[in-house]
Amino acid sequence: MDDTTALTRAMARVPGPVTVVTTIDGTGRRWGFTATSFSSLSLDPPLVLVCLNQSASTHRAFTTAGHFMVNLLAHGQDQVARRFARSGVDRFADGDMEPCELGLPGSPHACARVACALHSVEDGGDHSILVGRVLTTHVDDDRTPLVYYDRTFTHPASALDVPEPLMTLHLADW
Repeated sequence: MDDTTALTRAMARVPGPVTVVTTIDGTGRRWGFTATSFSSLSLDPPLVLVCLNQSASTHRAFTTAGHFMVNLLAHGQDQVARRFARSGVDRFADGDMEPCELGLPGSPHACARVACALHSVEDGGDHSILVGRVLTTHVDDDRTPLVYYDRTFTHPASALDVPEPLMTLHLADW
């Protein structure tokens, strides 16, 4: 097994948030892509990061945009993630993205939306690291996030996922 394959297999074991990142270019065209490499970076100033493959058709739009939105998808939005990961399709055709914070395309059913000003674009090998300065956020506490783990969509474990006998164990029992 080569190093690239080994790294890909290892990273598939790391759960990641499923996001759809959107922007609008200077001509008014909407752009978007699916990403699982999204993270907070700093609280002061408020910064987040998301990574985008340099060969992606959306790369130029995002590295030159003034603003972008990170939509943290909810459990059950698998089809949105898949559509925004595909090439050669109109990713906005289903009409499930609408103007939200800063007028950027957003999912009204997302767990959270993070609207950013492009702070910087950093080199990340074959990816660019988009650093966004957070301008505004929206959180829906009633939704469970969609997670990508071991090449499949899932959701974080909750009390509903734990068998009843395990729920009654206490740390003192160990």
